[in-house]
Amino acid sequence: MSSDIPGGAAAPAGDPAAGGGTGPGGGTGPGGGTGPGGGTGPGGGTARGRPRSQEADRAILTATVELLAERGLAAMSIEEVAARAGVGKTTIYRRWPSKGLLALDAFVDSFRQEQPLPDTGTLRGDLLSALHAWVRAVTQTAMGPMLTGLIAEAQHDPELRGAWRDRVLEPLRMQHRIMLDRAIARGEIAASVDRDVVLDLFFGAAEHRLLLGHLPMTGEFIADVVDIILSGVPRPHS
Repeated sequence: MSSDIPGGAAAPAGDPAAGGGTGPGGGTGPGGGTGPGGGTGPGGGTARGRPRSQEADRAILTATVELLAERGLAAMSIEEVAARAGVGKTTIYRRWPSKGLLALDAFVDSFRQEQPLPDTGTLRGDLLSALHAWVRAVTQTAMGPMLTGLIAEAQHDPELRGAWRDRVLEPLRMQHRIMLDRAIARGEIAASVDRDVVLDLFFGAAEHRLLLGHLPMTGEFIADVVDIILSGVPRPHS
């Protein structure tokens, strides 16, 4: 992943978004920075200047999503994002120290909206709903190419790999563990079940088909994945 970052670049004096900041939504930034108001920026330095502009953030993330959909991560440049968003390059570099982390934030911002936590009343219903939502997001929106591009780049970018784990993988797995916890509470599955193995099987099959493209992710495939997983999950002792 490209990480050719201008060293020590500062935002122009007239930039309304000057000052280190956070990732989207006021949460922790990609490099571990904290929220506005004297927090640290993505690179870990103390944020100074005026509070970052939410309008600038939104314009940058929107431009990034559009360019990722049009060109892919490898072909996208910070210069193109800045031009489309109507901001300076230093405004972007102040928030996101690499193209990969910018793409990750843009992906997370869009992808989370496509992954609600289902509550159908049964584990099978929840798993089916969750896997349908994941497949729909990666096959019917620009999220699929974005996801594959980020996974590929993360293989040789340790910073992006760590951010991917912290900002995408673990939050999504924590959300889906709730489905398993509810099933345990209902007595559908045993409390001894290894939830991490279940989640690896649940996501792994679909990610395998997404990355290799050897077979389609159909409704029948989704149902088979869920039923095969459930057939192997231990049940409570009667």
